[in-house]
Amino acid sequence: MSTTKYIFVTGGVSSSLGKGIIAASLAKLLQARGYRVTIQKLDPYINIDPGTLNPYEHGECYVTDDGAETDLDLGHYERFLNVPTSQANNVTTGRIYQSVIEKERRGEFLGKTVQVVPHITNEIKERIQILGKSGDYDIVITEIGGTVGDIESLPYIESVRQLKWELGNQNCLVIHLTLIPYLSAAGELKTKPTQHSVKTLMESGIQADILVCRTEHHLSEELRHKLALFCNVGKDAVIESIDASTIYDVPNLMLEEGLDKVTLQKLGLKDTGSPPLTAWNEFVKRHKNPRAHVTIGLIGKYVELQDSYKSILESFIHAGAANEVKVKVQSIHSEFLDASNVASQMQELDAVLVAPGFGERGIEGKVEAVRYARENKLPFLGICLGMQMAVIEYSRNVLGLKDANSTEMNENTAFPVIDLMEEQKTITDKGGTMRLGAWACELKDDSIVKDVYGVSNIEERHRHRFEYNNAYRTQLEAAGLKTTGINPQTNLVEIVEIEDHPWFVGVQYHPEYKSTVANPHSLFVSLVAAALNYSNNR
Repeated sequence: MSTTKYIFVTGGVSSSLGKGIIAASLAKLLQARGYRVTIQKLDPYINIDPGTLNPYEHGECYVTDDGAETDLDLGHYERFLNVPTSQANNVTTGRIYQSVIEKERRGEFLGKTVQVVPHITNEIKERIQILGKSGDYDIVITEIGGTVGDIESLPYIESVRQLKWELGNQNCLVIHLTLIPYLSAAGELKTKPTQHSVKTLMESGIQADILVCRTEHHLSEELRHKLALFCNVGKDAVIESIDASTIYDVPNLMLEEGLDKVTLQKLGLKDTGSPPLTAWNEFVKRHKNPRAHVTIGLIGKYVELQDSYKSILESFIHAGAANEVKVKVQSIHSEFLDASNVASQMQELDAVLVAPGFGERGIEGKVEAVRYARENKLPFLGICLGMQMAVIEYSRNVLGLKDANSTEMNENTAFPVIDLMEEQKTITDKGGTMRLGAWACELKDDSIVKDVYGVSNIEERHRHRFEYNNAYRTQLEAAGLKTTGINPQTNLVEIVEIEDHPWFVGVQYHPEYKSTVANPHSLFVSLVAAALNYSNNR
């Protein structure tokens, strides 16, 4: 008998309905009731992981402490639950097939013909149950990417069907998220797409236990009855998911609809009473009732797609609430930023963040943004590539090394102040080979970051190949670009600051990956506070 309960979240009718937010919201409610919960994502694409995907294709690549490059939904899971995820929380079709093929090459299948059923499905079931068998969780919620009926998703759906049979209905639950479209010409909500979606799921041998219905308008009792009758679920298992002003409203909306209650009932788990969401609701209250406003510029080259910088945008929401400030993020495309327009684009900002990224497109715009922030004492945070641009800008405009650059952008630069990490020079494969995951950093006294963190030793997540070139460190420090964070193992520079600037910090790591509702990242909290101070002193 399984002691861990499994919840599967599938989607139908349309993509981008918010399976990740529903999964995270349910997990939050169950966690608040005292259950140990984790969430994993099964992605049906053949890439091993999203590490080599363009942000325009898939949004940001989220990185875990153990160095997994994962789907951005894992960021939602961590931000809601305040519990770290790992390699086991994100599985792709590519990784499944890679593992099965490697086993076949080792002769593990004893001469059998390797097939989707049972070999691929067995591998999927094994990956689903890794977290459950660890003994760390009472409930594992598994979100299945894509929509029911997709060819790519079929092996996952079949694996869920098998698991429900093997573990029993008391240990497995399927939540099906669908769209209830509103036809303005007819002035009514239509249930037929949901009925067809549930039918498609049933054709694969799975009966949905709970329906979560995304809608722009409230569901009437008559409509709920119709959905329950034709989709073969109880009326209490028809859950309305109406459009919300913020994703952080969704746990409360799901609580009102009783999603956690019906889930516990169907899994035979004890109902411990209404979950205390005191801290969560305090955060939502501060987020919705700011006492002041600031505008922070986000300088990047993927700004057309908000999901490219999802964790950064969410970190500003957390930090804004901590300061009781509404942060308006003004996206500025670095490719169209230069010396002639930088002042007009940035003069209304209260702070600036130069975003991470790869490749030479839009680089000079980022350098100009750094220069403007430095010269005008505008609060500045540079993340990863943003930190490297700060080093390049300082080298060019303060040290006078006019050709200073990163060898990523110019292999033949006379002054490679940013260079390829030594251990990266022999690497040819692009996937999963960067410096990834959590690395230690020692903070120096009398620095902004030491005041911000309040400790001397920190761990932050990384994702990069190029680094600050220590050959130029003495020169740069003598000129006023202080090194205030060092990796103790590698002696790599992690953090730079400018001496005669109120708030100027560049970090090689990604602080946005560790910001959560319960623990807003202190760097973002401090940057927003500096932006408010700058705004008040204008």
